[in-house]
Order: sequence, then C-alpha cells, then structure tokens
Amino acid sequence: MRLFTHERGDGDKLALLIHGGMSDHRTWHAIEDQLVARGYRVVSCDLRGHGQSPRGEYRADLFADDAVESLPAGADLAIGHSLGGLTLQLAADRLAPKRAVLSDPAFITDEMPAEITAMMATMVATATAESVRQMNPKWSDKDIECELAGFALFDSEVMKSIPGGYVPPAPLVPTLVQLAETSVVSDATAATLTERGFEVRRVPGTGHCIHRDSVEGFMASLEGWV
Repeated sequence: MRLFTHERGDGDKLALLIHGGMSDHRTWHAIEDQLVARGYRVVSCDLRGHGQSPRGEYRADLFADDAVESLPAGADLAIGHSLGGLTLQLAADRLAPKRAVLSDPAFITDEMPAEITAMMATMVATATAESVRQMNPKWSDKDIECELAGFALFDSEVMKSIPGGYVPPAPLVPTLVQLAETSVVSDATAATLTERGFEVRRVPGTGHCIHRDSVEGFMASLEGWV
C-alpha cells in the first residue's frame, strides 16, 4: 500500500520518521524542527489506518511492507515511535538505514486485552483538548492540536493488530532503543535487547511519547546517533 508521505527540509542528510498508533506524521513537528536545523531532509508517513493514508487489513507485517513501499531506502537515520518502532524494526532489512532509533517501541510481551483496546477507542472518540492535556500535562499546545487532528482520522480497528510476544533478534542495522522512564517495554525485555546487541537508553521524566513529553530529553538521548 502506498502511504501518504510528508517531506520537509533540503539538507544533505536524510531522516525517516514513523509515528505511533493513533497519531499521524504531524506528531513529529518539533523533532522535524530539530532535524532540519541539523541539516536533514525529513520524510515522514501516515501508517495505514492513520492520517491521510488508506485503510485496509491491519497486521504488523503489512505496516512494514507499506513503509518499504513508500519510504526511501538507505536513509542516514530512521526513527520510529511505538507502533512505528515495531514497523521500523520489521522493515529494517529492506529500508536499510545507516542508523535506526526505536522510541519506546511496541515490543509488548502480552496480548492487549480487549477491554483495553475498547477503552482506548472510546478515549479517541471522545477526546477534547482538555482531556488530552489532562493526560499529557507536559505537551505543548501544538502537540495537543496535532493529537486531536490525528484522532479524527484514526481507524480504531488498528488497535487490534499490535502483536504480543514480539522481541526482536539481533539488530539488522545499528539500533538504539530509546525508553521512556515509564515505558511500555518491560525491564526484562530491555535487558534482553541489550544482550542481543541493541543499545538501550532511558529518558528520565518521560512517558510513552518521549518526543512530546520532552523534546530536549529526546534529542539529548540521541547523542552520537543524529
């Protein structure tokens, strides 16, 4: 499936950004600013079922196939958040970036209970600026605006597609796993990733959306990778 893509900047280096579930490419606005200022051309996408991309069947392997079909291979840097981190890992052999960053990736060892997915679907359907701010007090006004815009275009059926029990083998390209202080990745899984050759760094004072809780912390944790 060909995805909607967004491009910004005209630097000599290329960065790919893949958003997490329920969002779209706009979630990266502040990180785009940072990367463009560092001389990158940035290409991001809307995953299937998100933003301006088509709907369809939702499986982890299809998210990865779409990314390969829609994004350029051989980028200097690729960053994926949550579902985007899972997508990037599954596509890494074909996208072949020089460096990959998996930001609090959806490496969840248990299947998500149906009542949790139902609760999340209700949260999306009933969201207001006030409810988003209450849940995410560190976000900027722009982050809240982008979250609501992403919610409005999100197909809640996607939530049923995130696999449980997935922990990747050895990295296919040099890969940093960036974890929130309160992460969806368990300590045991983080230790396994380290043993398998991933570099793991934790960003203090952040929740799952590290790039929106602390732009400064997000970028500081990428020292040596950007």
